[in-house]
Amino acid sequence: MYLSKIELTNYRNYSKLKIKLDPNINIFIGNNAQGKTNILESIYVLALTKSHRYGVENNLIRKDMLACRIKGTVKDGKKVKDLQFVLTNKSEKTVMVNDKEVKKISDYIFNMKVIMFCPDDLEMIKGTPAFRRNFMNIEISQLIQFYVQYLNEYNKILKNRNEYLKLLNVNQYTDLRYLDILNDKLIEKAVFIYTCRKQYMDSINAIIGDIYEKISGLKGLSVQYENNIDLMSYSEEEIRDKFLEKLKKNHKRELLQGTTLYGPHRDDFTFLLLEDDLKVYGSEGQKRLAIIAFKLAEVQVFYQITNTMPILLLDDIFSELDVKKRNRLIACLPTEIQIVITTTDLKNINRKLVKNAKIFVVDQGKITEKVGDKNGNGRKGRRNI
Repeated sequence: MYLSKIELTNYRNYSKLKIKLDPNINIFIGNNAQGKTNILESIYVLALTKSHRYGVENNLIRKDMLACRIKGTVKDGKKVKDLQFVLTNKSEKTVMVNDKEVKKISDYIFNMKVIMFCPDDLEMIKGTPAFRRNFMNIEISQLIQFYVQYLNEYNKILKNRNEYLKLLNVNQYTDLRYLDILNDKLIEKAVFIYTCRKQYMDSINAIIGDIYEKISGLKGLSVQYENNIDLMSYSEEEIRDKFLEKLKKNHKRELLQGTTLYGPHRDDFTFLLLEDDLKVYGSEGQKRLAIIAFKLAEVQVFYQITNTMPILLLDDIFSELDVKKRNRLIACLPTEIQIVITTTDLKNINRKLVKNAKIFVVDQGKITEKVGDKNGNGRKGRRNI
């Protein structure tokens, strides 16, 4: 799978932009704050209808404009799909495939799969459980078709249950049978969510340790998926029994707090290096490499589950790595995959990679194409886009 071209209209600092991308390696070079990351972000938004930068949705629209639009053509074998995303200044979204509107986002996001690394991803280790849950939900939603549907239904039931718990706390004579109904419905959705998350993390763990060792030289990286109902086997029967047991045992606590204390909405995961929590004991370099290894492991997991290679977006991934680790990382990059890279300096990137890349120079929202020569230095001339 690869994105052959992308067109932006009133997106961030671009009023009009059309780019033809290489099926393999694309490098966007330029100083900071010129619009490099906006290109990667637009590809991510086209795929998932939301930015990787959380809480910035309205800022996607160019200043003083009423709407922005992203169009792209995705090729997957013999299949060709034209995708379109439109966002208005009233936060109204429209998504289309081959000029036909798709009503459900969960149906749309299966058309293009992306994995992105950016500096903000360190929050996967340093940030909140809510950040990690959100990340996990986005990734799994690209892999399992009904995941978003089950997650949305779970959250609706959860909201109703929390409201009913508050009502029960005020009026102790309220009928408890409705709470039992809500419990059954909540558990039904939770079974699917827990199972998907566990399978996803198990797949990552089967790969991530080897990748991390190849890049860093250190053994023992793993990711520990954490639930708060003490699950062991993740069988449907165990999930049901353990979840219901937790709800019954903590009924009074939940009444007093007016909220549901157990369930997938409280999940988390932790990066461990030889059983030590990287958040507490890891260096900044170890944390960064752990996230990179996670993303590269995801590429293989995506292919295993969907039989399709995702598009890999790498935002300033090489700048803080020494030469040895850069070369090790490049050796771990999968072949036969489209990669889009941003950098402030081509010297940060292996010359062999530059030689085989399509290079774009970004300067104050203007992009010119610069094709590398055999020495990886780039042609003398540029072609305007």
